[in-house]
Amino acid sequence: MASLLKDIYSEKFFDQFSAIATEVIPDFEKREFKQLIFSREWKKLELKERMRHCASTLHYFMPKEFPEAANIIQKLITTLRQKGIVESGIEYMFLPDYIEVYGVDHLSASVKLMEFVTQFTSCEFAVRPFLLRYPEAMIRQMIAWSRHKNERVRRLASEGSRPRLPWAMGVPFLKKNPSTILPILENLKNDPSEIVRRSVANSLNDISRDHPAITLSMVKKWKGRSAETDQLIKHASRTLLKKGNTDALTLFGLRHDKSIEITSFKILTPAVKIGQKLQFSFSLINRGNKSILLRIEYGLYYRKLNGQLSRKVFKISDRTIEKNKTLAIEKTQSFRPITTRKFYTGEHQLSIIINGRESGTKKFILTS
Repeated sequence: MASLLKDIYSEKFFDQFSAIATEVIPDFEKREFKQLIFSREWKKLELKERMRHCASTLHYFMPKEFPEAANIIQKLITTLRQKGIVESGIEYMFLPDYIEVYGVDHLSASVKLMEFVTQFTSCEFAVRPFLLRYPEAMIRQMIAWSRHKNERVRRLASEGSRPRLPWAMGVPFLKKNPSTILPILENLKNDPSEIVRRSVANSLNDISRDHPAITLSMVKKWKGRSAETDQLIKHASRTLLKKGNTDALTLFGLRHDKSIEITSFKILTPAVKIGQKLQFSFSLINRGNKSILLRIEYGLYYRKLNGQLSRKVFKISDRTIEKNKTLAIEKTQSFRPITTRKFYTGEHQLSIIINGRESGTKKFILTS
């Protein structure tokens, strides 16, 4: 059985952390810390709940004045690096969580600490309550961070200010009017770091959900700057392309062409059990006298609890089909249970989408 992401918080991890905390935190007691961590509720806690529990447990041993605690967190990270633990993943994100919970009344100390901590483990979630409480000051700070020498700080500027950052606290003013973060994205559009450029693309994609005209304006302005920027704007436009936005499709050379014919569209598994895969196939024929660039997608109409259907678009590929050629495609779609979607048995539908234009649907049955 595959381990759950939340199980990164293992006994081994806390032994490692406790050994270092003992060196740095004057009042730290390893045995008591682990007893408090592995509380009666521990097994029921999900990932972010475990992060918060780690932060609150650490707080029990820390100085109650946040500026003093901030100094200790810096020493903790410095010592972790000295022990060979560098640029950690998500397991140490309880340190940013500590800032989020206990530092929100201390703007100056928290900003300084986030700039340091994010170079070790991302502060993209921790920055959100500060944006809510100190919007103008934090936007100024994040614009400054967008010019920082460290790529992880620059990424914090773009990722932390995303209007729809997944799993993060909502910041309504960013969704309502994202104009304040556009200077951050402008500063970072040509960033040498791929992780920063990807973050810029994700932020623009967030914006497109509420303000498609803003994203389209930025995409048109940046198009052709470089191969890296063109890759960025393509990723930033993915929601617009999936929605069949005509301006976005045209911008990337994707136009409806009557020369393209969809044939032999078949559902190969008309009854699919939850846990199994849907199989389908179709062919595309270019009956014209020139090659055509295609964005090939399919729409899966999931059945909801109330019996209505809700479409989700999946991309197959971008392909060029030569004149008088046929392209045969066979595809599968998993119905393996996942945490982000609940499947409901009954009739579902599937459609083929070429350059944003949807063709007739076919039905299949999902069974238990």
